[in-house]
Amino acid sequence: MEKATFGSGCFWCTEAMFQRLNGVSNVKSGYAGGSMKNPTYKEVCSGKTGHAEVIQFEYDPDVISYDELLEVFWKTHDPTTLNRQGNDVGTQYRSVVFYHNEKQKELAEAYKLKLNESNIWPDPIVTEISPLNDNFYPAEVDHDNYYNENSSQPYCAFVVAPKVEKFKKVFAEKLS
Repeated sequence: MEKATFGSGCFWCTEAMFQRLNGVSNVKSGYAGGSMKNPTYKEVCSGKTGHAEVIQFEYDPDVISYDELLEVFWKTHDPTTLNRQGNDVGTQYRSVVFYHNEKQKELAEAYKLKLNESNIWPDPIVTEISPLNDNFYPAEVDHDNYYNENSSQPYCAFVVAPKVEKFKKVFAEKLS
């Protein structure tokens, strides 16, 4: 098993999609990329810690490749909006790939370049590609499996659910 860490806005949305992928396990919401040790959700939401809301997970490269994970990552959020996903605004919602090794860095940079050259989006991709450097802090336990356990909560019903339904249609062949 290998690890991957992605930030693409609210971690409730990102977790809800990646935990449905075949070959992905142990999806955990958390914080990375900031200067404060052991930040809380409230501190990260303030935008003052420098952390992004991220998910970290294990994946089986014999079942799903890192390139496939990057495809899901870039197709399930808008990588052209700086520090924003929908109504979620701030550096904590930035688009970011935290790589665990040089191979992941090379693959992420190549994929980003390919997407920029394809002109799929009218604006350039602003996704940050940075080393993780053991800078992942798990979120509080009430954020674990959040969408699955709180699907009737208004944010989940109106923001997360439509993203998950679209995701399930686009990536049906990759679902567990």
